Amino acid sequence: MSASKGRDDVAVQRFSEQFGNLLAESGWPRMSARVFTATLFSESGRLTAAELAEQLQASPAAISGAVRFLLQLHLIAREREPGSRRDIYTVHNDAWFESILQQDKALARWDDVLRQSLKAAGPETEAGQRIAGTLAFTEFMSLEVAGMLDRWRTYKAEHNL
Repeated sequence: MSASKGRDDVAVQRFSEQFGNLLAESGWPRMSARVFTATLFSESGRLTAAELAEQLQASPAAISGAVRFLLQLHLIAREREPGSRRDIYTVHNDAWFESILQQDKALARWDDVLRQSLKAAGPETEAGQRIAGTLAFTEFMSLEVAGMLDRWRTYKAEHNL
């Protein structure tokens, strides 16, 4: 056990690996899942690429690819301490919120392209019908995500998170 407020490092490591496996089973690239959970479950929420490589017994290239994926999803952030050339990867408490917020913005861009595609394909064609169905789904998701994010803000405030 670590001296840090009763933290059981062995159990934390085990649960980190378990959660990483669950993310991988749900479609995440395995190394990205491992990097995310290692950072999420770390005491500080901050790890360098070298620390990740050592902890996960992975190559710098594997860490780099995993980090790139997580940065695109806005689940981790890259920071640099003044005067240092080393990147530090962090998971903030609102990582999931930020990721969903970015995905919501992506859905809006998808809607624009799908509308243009629908016009080009023709709404009466088979392709147009598939595109219309996809557009309806992304519009619905945009509405739901916006409401969900508002409800999260309320929930978070009510529970002092």
